[in-house]
Amino acid sequence: MKRRNLILGGTALVALGACSSSKFKRYNGPQVTYVIVNKGDRRMYLMHHDNVLESYDIKLGFAPVGHKVYEGDGRTPEGIYMIDRRNPNSRFHLSIGINYPNEMDRARAEALGKSPGGDIFIHGQKTAKDKNRTDWTWGCISVSNDEMEEIYAMVGDNTPIALNP
Repeated sequence: MKRRNLILGGTALVALGACSSSKFKRYNGPQVTYVIVNKGDRRMYLMHHDNVLESYDIKLGFAPVGHKVYEGDGRTPEGIYMIDRRNPNSRFHLSIGINYPNEMDRARAEALGKSPGGDIFIHGQKTAKDKNRTDWTWGCISVSNDEMEEIYAMVGDNTPIALNP
């Protein structure tokens, strides 16, 4: 009797595991060597050297034109940065951090008597039903939750990211 219960219980666990849909995906393809964000085109590219592995439509800060200067300006930074952290418990499904502000960003904001802000991420949506038809973030880069799961699996920490106008 015990053996039968053990077998049935084990089978049930395997079946439940196969049905679960985790937000944490696995990626076994070529390494993402850098990320390119073209703000004007609202496109992001995950690159392996000169080859595009994936590309995504993106949403930006609510005032996307130009480089982020200070906290609250609604702009998404421009320049070369690094992916430096990840947040599996983000309010926006999943997120990976960009190491904004750098030394120049801090100096530029300080000259204006302002804070440069921070916490710039590539992230998903608050809810999967959000369609986000316009730029809406405070300076981050937003994609769908399904896309964010893919990006989270593919892009490692210390990956360079070029944010272009």
